[in-house]
Amino acid sequence: MTRVVRITVAAILIASATWSQSADAPFRPPAVPLIAVNPNFSVWSMADKLTDDTPRHWTRREHPLSSLIRIDGKPFRLMGKSPPDVPALPQTGVQVTPTRSIYSFENPQVHVTLTFTTPSLPDDIDVLARPMTYLVWQVKSIDGAQHAVSIFDSTSALLSVNTPTQKVVWARETFGGLTALHAGTEDQPLLRPAGDDTRVDWGYVYAAASSAQSKSAIGSSAALLKSFVDSGALPQTDDTRMPRAANDDEPALAFSFDLGNVAAEPVSRHVIVAYDEIYAIKFLGQKLRPFWRRDGAGPGDLLQACERDLATLTTRCEAFDKEMLLDLTKEGGVRYAQIGALAYRQALAGCGLAADANKMPMLFTKENSSNGCIATVDVIYPAAPQFLLMGSLYAKALVAPAMVYSTSPQWRFHFAPHDVGVYPQANGRVYGGDADDPKNEGNMMPVEESANMILLVAAIAKMDGNANYATQYWKQLTYWVDYLEKHGKDPENQLCTDDFMGHLAHNSNLAVKAILGIAAYGELCRMRGDNAAYEKYFAIARDYAKHWTEVAADGDHYRIAYDKPNTWSQKYNLVWDKLLGLRIFPPEVARKEVAFYKTKVLKYGLPLDSRTHLSKTDWSVWCATLADNQADFEAIVSPIYDYLNDTTARLPFVDSYITDDKKSDGMRARPVIGGVFVKMLEEPAMWKKWAGRCPARANNWAPVPVPPVVEEIVNTSRRQPQTWRYTTQKPPGAPASSRPDAVAPTDWTQPGFDDSAWKQGPGGFGTSGTPGITVGTTWNTADIWIRREVTLPEKLDAANLQLLVFHDEDVEVYIDGILAAKEQDFITTYEPMEISATALARLKPGAKIVLAAHCHQTTGGQGVDIGIASVTSAER
Repeated sequence: MTRVVRITVAAILIASATWSQSADAPFRPPAVPLIAVNPNFSVWSMADKLTDDTPRHWTRREHPLSSLIRIDGKPFRLMGKSPPDVPALPQTGVQVTPTRSIYSFENPQVHVTLTFTTPSLPDDIDVLARPMTYLVWQVKSIDGAQHAVSIFDSTSALLSVNTPTQKVVWARETFGGLTALHAGTEDQPLLRPAGDDTRVDWGYVYAAASSAQSKSAIGSSAALLKSFVDSGALPQTDDTRMPRAANDDEPALAFSFDLGNVAAEPVSRHVIVAYDEIYAIKFLGQKLRPFWRRDGAGPGDLLQACERDLATLTTRCEAFDKEMLLDLTKEGGVRYAQIGALAYRQALAGCGLAADANKMPMLFTKENSSNGCIATVDVIYPAAPQFLLMGSLYAKALVAPAMVYSTSPQWRFHFAPHDVGVYPQANGRVYGGDADDPKNEGNMMPVEESANMILLVAAIAKMDGNANYATQYWKQLTYWVDYLEKHGKDPENQLCTDDFMGHLAHNSNLAVKAILGIAAYGELCRMRGDNAAYEKYFAIARDYAKHWTEVAADGDHYRIAYDKPNTWSQKYNLVWDKLLGLRIFPPEVARKEVAFYKTKVLKYGLPLDSRTHLSKTDWSVWCATLADNQADFEAIVSPIYDYLNDTTARLPFVDSYITDDKKSDGMRARPVIGGVFVKMLEEPAMWKKWAGRCPARANNWAPVPVPPVVEEIVNTSRRQPQTWRYTTQKPPGAPASSRPDAVAPTDWTQPGFDDSAWKQGPGGFGTSGTPGITVGTTWNTADIWIRREVTLPEKLDAANLQLLVFHDEDVEVYIDGILAAKEQDFITTYEPMEISATALARLKPGAKIVLAAHCHQTTGGQGVDIGIASVTSAER
């Protein structure tokens, strides 16, 4: 009866324009998604009100978006905290739905709605792939009088830089009836830097609006705001002082709209904010286009399509949100629906969507607020429920990077990989182990990742009704199930996905995953028509499960590890027994665990295990889904809602926090939060309803890319030590120009500089144990400066030349005093880096050049080594 009442109330609330997610006070998200597209294009309001703070990238770096409104000549702020002397129009509400964030403002004269719509509609991948968000203002009079209204909007060039000191340029264009303004870095360091706490600094941020309805200007953010506040107008001309640093009189792209005299009939205006990355991902040496660019589209095509489709997409998003919220409420209650609404865009925004060589979609997850790894399998696994709900195409796109990588010559292990690199460079694993010794697992997660991939491929087969996708990777899947058969019954001292808790031997939850992975492989065998193999693997799984119920038993629950009595842990992996219909574990295992979990729930949720009060949001919802009644599900899930509503940590939806501390924060803005949709997969009819709308069930993903041929022409020290001059004391001079004629003999990067007082030693430079580099000379200070004179070969094709660099961490490389390349953070292999055009011009056949670099280190391992290579595409 309770469930029926909830559904009825939810239906009424959803049908209203001001959907309120429960009978509680209005939900207060810890952070509201404004632009949620991918890890680079991800802007949030981290405050109660849109005017309390500057919008920020998920890393908390300011990504200013500003909006003002003038009502009868008086200015008010709608978004952003500047100008501080302009009052904020009172905010009366904020609602987050799966595709929209809706802010309401009101004073005695007018009501304003500002809606951020990212049309992530799973039944239309071409629309979902668009890297854009609509900002729509709707204004109406509420006092019976007409009011003169105008609106201001600006988008900062800071959205296009990794660090605020990077120099930017800007321009305006016209596409049909649109005025499009854009900004981006002068240097355009394509697909760099790689790392966690990074932002995009290649490609261009765009703001576009109807030319007929708007005025536009590019200039200093402060000057643009002041002009609108003072006069309601924008400057007549664009700022031309460029290039300049993004934080130097902060350049911004601005529009103003004169709505005229607004009465009770709402008047609407909109801006499209988009980002053209040009290239999205580097995958095993190949640069991949964003999916929306796969057929040659450019920013003009994108923006005009967005403008054309605004009305229909608005209607479609409203319908999608209504239906999704109703179904979330039906499956898990009103509070669960709000959790799902907040998670939906974030899970998508934690992934980059690229096209492979066959123009098939590939979703590259980023391990945000952790180590920045790309296509991490134990991130893919918890994220998967949302993508499985969206349909087969999305689920395959999610696992494709890791599956394809596992077939490459780079992956020599007989278990599944942990990751494919560091975002956006998916050029090979980061987590260690010795590739020359496939038995050396290092700090990888062999049982974890092997079972993860088998379970997800089995879920895909369940959706497709066949094992065709699995068949493409049958060799790899068979390797992995063999590993699970040997090591899954009683896992050794391995890491699992909860690696922040350290290694754990005899891990009972990890064993559950392995056992169900073996059964899932058996189910794939059955679908392929191999009943003998099906019987074999199901028999193994049932035997292991019987053993598990005996050795993990601890009275009214099951232990964290076989050898640790009086302990407990979340057995979230058990959910796949239910979702895939495997029926390997007796039903009382789940019932016993759920009953025990209810006794361990703290104010803000269920801790991960008996060692900690920390919880993982995704895993908690998986555990709740083990329940066989709504009350038990809500008992575990409802405290998550309370945490989100109460926490003082104003961050995108965190997936880890301390369950009795509302100040606690944790890993955020991660795709793993898509795991909260697991409850939607519990009922086969619900799963089929949503996944059945998927646009395609294709299997033709491209095979592993053939990596480019890299031939060193100026050797690094990775095979034979090369002699460098070096110092750890800051040398005189600093490059003042990138022009080759700006020679300063006292500048350490230039030819002719006297480095005789510097030390001499073999590369590479760093500390022993730093992965990816052989250290010839120990460097363990914060900074090092290195230089060497080299002679280039007589035969040289400059078009193919790139630097070949190892760096941990920030590096700047110079050729004859000209900045050739720079990159922040660290990499774990030698990687090609494109050379700036001015530096490339110095590379002539037979020429003598000075190769110089500065590397800066903050924490952890460190190293630097540099050469020059010819990089050419390999023939298939």
